[in-house]
Amino acid sequence: MKVLSGVAAWPLAARAQQPAKVYRIGLLSPTSHGLGMGAFRDGLCALGYVESRSFIIEHRSADGRYDRLPELAAELARIRVDVIVAVVTQASVAAKNATSTIPIVMLAVGDPVGAGLVTNLARPGGNVTGTSFMAVEAGSKSLELLKDVAPEARLVGVLWNPSNPIFQTQMVNATEIAARSLGVQLRMLAARNTDEIERAFELINNDRVEALTVIVDPVFIEHRAQLTALATTRRLPSVSQFRDYAEAGGLMAYAPDFAELGRRAASSVDKILKGAEPGDLPIEQPTKFQLVLNLKTAKAIGFTVPPSLLGRADEVSNCIWAVFGTQREFYRGRRVRSEGEG
Repeated sequence: MKVLSGVAAWPLAARAQQPAKVYRIGLLSPTSHGLGMGAFRDGLCALGYVESRSFIIEHRSADGRYDRLPELAAELARIRVDVIVAVVTQASVAAKNATSTIPIVMLAVGDPVGAGLVTNLARPGGNVTGTSFMAVEAGSKSLELLKDVAPEARLVGVLWNPSNPIFQTQMVNATEIAARSLGVQLRMLAARNTDEIERAFELINNDRVEALTVIVDPVFIEHRAQLTALATTRRLPSVSQFRDYAEAGGLMAYAPDFAELGRRAASSVDKILKGAEPGDLPIEQPTKFQLVLNLKTAKAIGFTVPPSLLGRADEVSNCIWAVFGTQREFYRGRRVRSEGEG
């Protein structure tokens, strides 16, 4: 009887000792880092996943070459990852074209409906869900804020990346609409890499551009130090839609919290791995935007941040940069980081 009991118990013990599934998560991005990717990893770990033990990431980066995204997406589909996390619009389109069965979680897509990725934010359907950062609102608001700082500016440069056509066109259109209402002219400046960024700033000199908006793009995030140095050297007030731009030395940024979007993307992946259908998960949008002002740069280029912006703060000090939290519009509170703080 004891022998039979032991034999009967053995399959149960063997099943209990079998290792848990290690999920393979495809990460498809135009560049190697940025736009919430680190926060996505952290978000998975906060949900109890352990990298290399319960999940591995198959990262495919296009190294700034957007034309490589379709082949990289096809590669992730071939190796049958459990889910694809696609960073920004162009990568998400490539992933959707590569597979209709593997779940896709978008990370920081500007306008998923306008890009044809989903038909509805509340119930996207198909195999796509994820996060959006309301790009049109961010683009138009950025120009308004730039005009607040440089009210005399009549010619504003718009640096954009034509290699990222869907998202960049959405942002350019939003900026053009805002420009008409503000009474400013735009000088379009296309750039795909560091050499073209240098040439764009030569045109800024030649055309006497008075202010600059840098449309957020993974390539521009990668080269933010070059961009901010060129703008500061020319004493050019500038804005972009990623907070790192101001922290790197640009005058200001008006941006969603991409870390928040990364963590929300991790939550969507968790739900999918536990059995949820991606098409049933609503597209997540940011709950707040941040206005980051680099007051050190303002002083260096000879601009004074107007009281209309600083007056919204609860506290003002001698600071390098200041952050305003918002719920689509300005929130009552502000966090100020003093000079010398990390």
